[in-house]
Amino acid sequence: MLPCIKALAVTSSFFMIVAASGNKSTKAPACRYMPGDAGWPSEDDWEKLNKTIGGKLIRGVPLAQPCYGPGYDPTICTTLANEWNEQEPYVIDPVNIMSPYWKNNSCSPFGPDLGPTGTCTLGNVAQYAIKVTDAATVVAGLKFATKKNIRVTIKNTGHDQLGRSAGAGSLALWTNNLKDKSFFNYSSAHYTGPALRAGAGVQVQEAYEAASEHGLRVTGGSCPTVGLAGGWLPGGGHGPLTSAYGLGADNALEFEVVTANGTLLTATPTQNEDLYWALSGGGPGNYAVVLSVTVKAHADGPVAGSSFLIENSNPEAFWSAVRAWLKHLLVLDTIPGLKTIVDLTSEYFILNFATWPGATADDLTTALLPFLDELETLNISLSKNETNVFPTFLEHYNYFVGADPIPNDLSVNDRLIPRSLVKDDTKLQEFIDTVRAILGNHSDAEFIFLASNVTYKRIGGTEGFNSVLPAWRDSLFAMNYGLFLAENATWDTMRDNQATINGWQDGFRALTPGGGSYMNEATFDNSEYKWDYFGENYDKLLAIKNKYDAKHILWTHAAVGSDALRVADDGRLCFA
Repeated sequence: MLPCIKALAVTSSFFMIVAASGNKSTKAPACRYMPGDAGWPSEDDWEKLNKTIGGKLIRGVPLAQPCYGPGYDPTICTTLANEWNEQEPYVIDPVNIMSPYWKNNSCSPFGPDLGPTGTCTLGNVAQYAIKVTDAATVVAGLKFATKKNIRVTIKNTGHDQLGRSAGAGSLALWTNNLKDKSFFNYSSAHYTGPALRAGAGVQVQEAYEAASEHGLRVTGGSCPTVGLAGGWLPGGGHGPLTSAYGLGADNALEFEVVTANGTLLTATPTQNEDLYWALSGGGPGNYAVVLSVTVKAHADGPVAGSSFLIENSNPEAFWSAVRAWLKHLLVLDTIPGLKTIVDLTSEYFILNFATWPGATADDLTTALLPFLDELETLNISLSKNETNVFPTFLEHYNYFVGADPIPNDLSVNDRLIPRSLVKDDTKLQEFIDTVRAILGNHSDAEFIFLASNVTYKRIGGTEGFNSVLPAWRDSLFAMNYGLFLAENATWDTMRDNQATINGWQDGFRALTPGGGSYMNEATFDNSEYKWDYFGENYDKLLAIKNKYDAKHILWTHAAVGSDALRVADDGRLCFA
């Protein structure tokens, strides 16, 4: 039986090992080691690690491995092909991730050489993963990776557009099994009231269900399988309740983390407050490994919801309706608690959902009525129109939001659109013309407008109380946009799509100077990421990064300090 590993005890030995290894050489390796390198850990090394962590080491295997080689199984391969764009297979897997770009066709059930003689590779998928069950497993993983000079990644549910939870030759810390949830009355100088402490692996749907059982609701994402404490909250975190209670980061009370040097810490506004500030909106997977987060919980009650559909049967009227909606968002923006999400393509305009806690059906109908009246003047009829009230947030969410999970087959980017643009008729028309031109030239393109008021005044926060990108506070809506990918899209197509949506971003940046983007739904190769994702907070965040992880043991794309390293052509992570 393995001895109990105490995190703080391991920490002291961790420092000794790092110091000892530093004395052996005056020059650190220029790159993290990869399989095949002389410095790559031996099988004995991996076995020793496995014993240290109680058998929780898992060898990385591509999800589509059954489609290739001696273990070829046509039945399993067909099932994989049918489920390739579903979320569940990736959520429960220790290394595989959802984003088509980061899967990069290294092992696909649609490959040209399927069968017993075919081969596939891990590509960007981690070489090994540790099933994280406590702080000690994280400490052991960080200790091993530091001593052996290998890359570390953190993988929770695999929702990640920027490739932050994937890395060739890496050791993944798989946090999805940290499922503890507890509700209690929290008391501090900053907040007193109900709270949820959630393990890093708790998903949005799980959090919503648990909160509902306690007569509460919590902020979370729209997609049911997103991890509450993973990339979502540290990246800012928008969702159905953000107009009522603020972004996910605005609701953070404390974090339980392991830092890069193996120290177990609690971060709050008064304890390790710089780390708390950085984790509350300054980006995920970069300052420390989050084990749990404690967030505000809110009293549950009735929630009004609405959805409608407009089909594009008359283009000029249709785009006049789009303009009318964007103008009407300025009115809806003044209504506390009301959140809307619209989906726009060249064929339709859908109000996916409106969420308004505490409102009646008449309240919501009245709020939308001026826009609906404008549709009548444009001779536009709604193909679908529904408004109702559910007694709890969970019931509202299951009906309007969570029943239609976000697909994986998208190349995605984002821009925060400020109120000032929509108030300026000339700039608004230029914006609409730009969106219309893109949709006219790309039938596989899609835009999503996510409108919620998260100003400091609305959420009850003071300026700079967390590291959320300041552009969020000035935004009328966040705009996702992207291109759908065929299941069997080639790698060239994926790269071309990535370049295309980055080109669109350049245009939208010119329309919104000094603005920004929601980092969790943007791109990894945005040359302006420092300002677009972090804004004026970047320098302060960099100082915190250097304080807690000066050696860049934790590294992700387009993160604070990430330009200290780069990914080489062969996938290895090297110091710049």
